[in-house]
Amino acid sequence: MKKSITLPLLAWTILSVFCLEPGLSVAAELTFARENGHPVIIIPNPAGPAIRIQPVSKKTGSIGFEINGKRHWLPDKSMKWDGSTCTWEKSPAGTVRLTVEPGQDRCRLHIEPGSDTGPVPLKWIIHIAALPEEYFTGALERVVDGHQNKCWEKGIQTGLNLRGEFVEMKVKPTISAYAPFYISSSNYGFFTETTWPGSFDFCKSGEETVEIAFEGPEFDFWLYFGTPLEIVQKHALEAGPPFCPPAWAFGPWRWRDEHKNRAAYYDSTAVHAPFNSELVEDILMMKALDIPCTAYWVDRPWAIGPRGFDDYEFDPVRFPEAEAMIGWLNGRGIEFMLWIAPWVMGKMNETAIDSNFILTSKDYDTVDQELIDFTHPRGRQWWMENGPARLARMGVRGYKLDRADGEKLMDTFDLKTASGKTYRENYNDYPRQYVEATFKAVQPILGDNFILFPRAQYTGSSRYGGLWAGDTNGRPEGLRSVIIGMQRCSIMGYPVWGSDTGGYWGDFSHETCMRWLAFSCFSPIMEVGPTNNRGFWDNPEPPHYDSELIAVWRLYAKLRMKLKPYIHALAREASETGTPIVRPLFLACPDQPESWMDWQTFMLGPDILVSAIWEPDAKTHSCYLPAGETWINAWDTTMKLEGGQIIDMDTPLYKIPVFIRDGSGIDLGDLEHLYRESLDIAARKPDLGGLEREQGWQ
Repeated sequence: MKKSITLPLLAWTILSVFCLEPGLSVAAELTFARENGHPVIIIPNPAGPAIRIQPVSKKTGSIGFEINGKRHWLPDKSMKWDGSTCTWEKSPAGTVRLTVEPGQDRCRLHIEPGSDTGPVPLKWIIHIAALPEEYFTGALERVVDGHQNKCWEKGIQTGLNLRGEFVEMKVKPTISAYAPFYISSSNYGFFTETTWPGSFDFCKSGEETVEIAFEGPEFDFWLYFGTPLEIVQKHALEAGPPFCPPAWAFGPWRWRDEHKNRAAYYDSTAVHAPFNSELVEDILMMKALDIPCTAYWVDRPWAIGPRGFDDYEFDPVRFPEAEAMIGWLNGRGIEFMLWIAPWVMGKMNETAIDSNFILTSKDYDTVDQELIDFTHPRGRQWWMENGPARLARMGVRGYKLDRADGEKLMDTFDLKTASGKTYRENYNDYPRQYVEATFKAVQPILGDNFILFPRAQYTGSSRYGGLWAGDTNGRPEGLRSVIIGMQRCSIMGYPVWGSDTGGYWGDFSHETCMRWLAFSCFSPIMEVGPTNNRGFWDNPEPPHYDSELIAVWRLYAKLRMKLKPYIHALAREASETGTPIVRPLFLACPDQPESWMDWQTFMLGPDILVSAIWEPDAKTHSCYLPAGETWINAWDTTMKLEGGQIIDMDTPLYKIPVFIRDGSGIDLGDLEHLYRESLDIAARKPDLGGLEREQGWQ
């Protein structure tokens, strides 16, 4: 039985003004009630239903803590309220205090043990009531928590909505973007700025409850109020603001996972180039096929040593004349990017050990490699100068920051970093420390003309770099997973995102790669590779020279160049206002129920609507066009459709549904003509011998 408490001593009356927008305000009263012997906090939400922190049952309360693995719930008895702080005395943790700070468009709650000598809780728990159809999203990039392979299991049903899922808030490889933040369709958001591990149970254990649990000696969190977009903007700016890369970073990229320096190109033509043959093959073939490229990056192994990463020194056999190679690329309007990791190998490994610049880490392989402790001031500066800064002076303008997400990282309470934090508390913050150190190493040398591209993200890391989607399987469900991951990252405040087109590993296919090329064109970052470490002119399975796949690559690379200024402007907007580059439909039109259902359809900025396709053999595709606008079919600009309807489109493999908001002035050109032109060009296999001679290499 629920019973409101109206006696003055047991009532919380906090009057404040919550501003939704200029000229609109709500006077709100935060109240306390009792239910089943536990406290209930009713927090008014001027943008939606009130938020209720309430018990689950008589045995399971609303606010609690964990000591030695046992949960304790704060009762509604023995509680004192002084107008801003509620105090419970004689709990198993001694005195416990809850401070409530209402403010403009948000409410802060802080829970901590008192100053007495009771045992310190290791975890705090709250229960928030959920409405029957309430929708939750954010929190993590991977589709579902657990091993990443679960994200692309056949038959997976989870989309953007996390209702019914349990999420451990602890960074995991290799799809590694997390944030202790989520938004609700009831127009509130939750955020705790902590690096301690925690969890969100989105109505998995109980259909009417979100359970939030975080470790640490105290628990501090915010409840944001507003529309979904307003909440996303607030969080993005406060956790960031997000990094904005230079314009070239928004063009098409190319990479392979490994680069061998062969004596002959794919077609047996002898190599005369003075640089790595596979890099040269890519550049010459893309030039001949008229496929634009603004950045080329090289993965490990690229340096000396048995694992190709010793001492940040290029392997002269695999990459001869490295600085001249970078200059050759720059002369063609292409920036050079390189893979790095948060550990050192070779002679640097010995120095790091001798100087105690390292963290104790898990065994990784038989070659010595030590994780840098980025909280060690001298160790961090030494790594910055001898690693990323050294490469920046050679002309490297992009860094793929791999790992940092648990493969070697330990999270024990028994070890401490140089800062004095336990490894457990430091664990989730390590990705941010890594990208921040890299940023501070290269920014004095490169100014604003660089991009950092880590795969692991946690609160605060968006200030320093973008993000790539980790080692995604190339099967259709892998493509499905990145369509979801991109939009989750946009909600979490990580707007500059890209995926490995075609998948990093696993089941590469002609069809899925074509669909992925189209999706990547409309992602914040478009990177094409690793493609089996081959070009599409050298596939391991027939057709070896895949003219259709080459044509689709050219189609979307050319289209990407048209979109580049638009997307760069959106990245600047993301940095300034927190508005993401890619916007799930419910950010643009939350009042339209269809926008919460169609997760394959999203907005690229305010004017372009895209509906990504991942299913095999999809000859047609349905998508929702938001009401209140007229939409122009980008594939047939004579076709104008009124919003507020679900439409069906024919979708051959080369075609992704794209619509332009009428009145935006955006002109993507004749896409059907561009595709036919690309087919004609791709049908003519380039002569690598002649291309070499044009470079003066004999």
